[in-house]
Order: sequence, then structure tokens, then C-alpha cells
Amino acid sequence: MLRLPTLRRTGGCAIFAAVTLPPDLDLPAPDHRAPWRRWLGSLIFGLNTSAARTYDKVVIVLIVASVIAVMLESVSGLSRPTREGLRWAEWVFTVVFTLDYLGRLLGARRPLRYALSFYGLVDLITILPSYLSLLFPGTQYLLVVRALRLLRIFRVFKLARYSDQASLIGEALRASREKIIVFFISVLSMVIVFGTLLYMVEGPEHGFTSIPTSIYWAVVTVTTVGYGDISPKTGLGKFIATLAMLTGYAIIAVPTGIVTVGLQEAREARRGRTCPQCGLGQHDPDAHFCKRCGENLPG
Repeated sequence: MLRLPTLRRTGGCAIFAAVTLPPDLDLPAPDHRAPWRRWLGSLIFGLNTSAARTYDKVVIVLIVASVIAVMLESVSGLSRPTREGLRWAEWVFTVVFTLDYLGRLLGARRPLRYALSFYGLVDLITILPSYLSLLFPGTQYLLVVRALRLLRIFRVFKLARYSDQASLIGEALRASREKIIVFFISVLSMVIVFGTLLYMVEGPEHGFTSIPTSIYWAVVTVTTVGYGDISPKTGLGKFIATLAMLTGYAIIAVPTGIVTVGLQEAREARRGRTCPQCGLGQHDPDAHFCKRCGENLPG
């Protein structure tokens, strides 16, 4: 248990009070990076300077241009010079994004933690297809996954309200994960049963060549997609298909209800974390201190 002095104002006078830090609260690790690595980290990861904001905006423009180039390359009928130009442009993008990834590794305070994070893995995955295409032709079209890097746009343009709502949705999903898992297991069991029944009733002569194929039909039917590539022909098969379709309509709103309840509970939890010193509410569930005055939060 660690106690640190904090400055608190009372009646116009500044006094020091001891704040008790929870034992499981991690203090920031000391920064042992070289000065050039700190500068590189502030440029790539920071948003406090115009240079850092400009850097992120340029990266986003390059991401959009790269995704457009990959999609255009798949269009048939392009002239040979145009196709060659798109390929050269793609390699330019790949080199730039490779340097960006290496710069993020060098500029991060904890390179391994960044490399294993969501954005770190996305940054790596978005440059691998170009190099893999040298060994496996056609894999360059996987470069469209670079669109995932556009998720940084919320951070770059400081859309805090969207980030806050995104964290609220994340809290709701985490709180409802057991219900969601039970729901998906129930749906999985149901489509297995429907698929097996159709395989037994219809058989290979009507397109239900195996139980996995029949389960595929059941998934398409229960989710109300209805491709129509496989359909029952017998009366009993059509009756089972009708039950599957009605069941799909009956359960289609269940996940929405689960997440809605979770969102409401997350909002109520945020409202309940009110600072006893300044009265500020809507603190994060894992917050230990008030984000306005630094007072210990209840609970």
C-alpha cells in the first residue's frame, strides 16, 4: 500500500492530503528510451504537436490511397501501364508502412507490448501480404485489411465522444459475454439439429450430400439469409424448413436485447460512480480517483 501527497484546495488555502493508492494499481514505468526514440515516439504516437497530428493524417491518407489501389488492381480491363503503375504504387505504400511499423517499434516505450497489441498486430498484418505475394501470387489482394488501420481516425481527430461510447459498448459486451455465449451455443445446437434432420429427410439426391452441407443450409435458413442454392423438395423437409425459418425470426432480436440490457447497466454503473468531493459523476468502472479533483472514489 503506497501513500502519496496530493494538493487539495479548501476555502482558498492549499493543503496537502495523503492519497492511498490501491496495491494493484500500476505506476508508470520509468522511461529509459534514448532522446531520439522519445522524439520518434512523440511524433508517431503523440497528438500534442502539430507535427504528430500531421504525421497521423498523412498516414491515414496513404492508407485510403493504398486500399483504393488494391481494389482498382482487381478490376478487369485495365491497361497494362495502369496495372503496372498500381503495382509500383503498392510497393511504395508497402515500404512506407514498413518504415512506419519499424518506427512504432522503436518509438514505443514497450516495443513488445505494442507489437502484441491490437493495433500492432494490424500494422504487421497490413504489410505482410506484399512480401507474401513474392512467394504466393494473388495474396496481395489481402492488403485490403489495411482498412482496419482507419480505426485510428477516431484518435487522430480527437473524437472523444465516439471513443467514450465505444468503451461503453465494450463494457456492455464484456458484462453480457456469458449470455451471448449461451445464446450462440443454443443457436449452434439448433442448426446442428435442423441440419441433421434435413440430411436424414432429404438425402444426397436433393442436394443435402452431408451433414456439414445440411448444417450450412440450416445456418443460412435460421439467419434468414436464404441463398436458395440448396432447398428441400419433400413435404416433411419443407415443414422442417418452415420451423427453422420461424425459429430464426423468433430469435433474431435476442442478441439486441442482451446488448441493450448490458448498455443500460453500463450507463447506470457510470452514473453511480460519483465523486464525494466535487460531485462529478460518470466515472469509468475501473477508476480509482476522480478525474477532476483526484479524490478517492467510493466502491
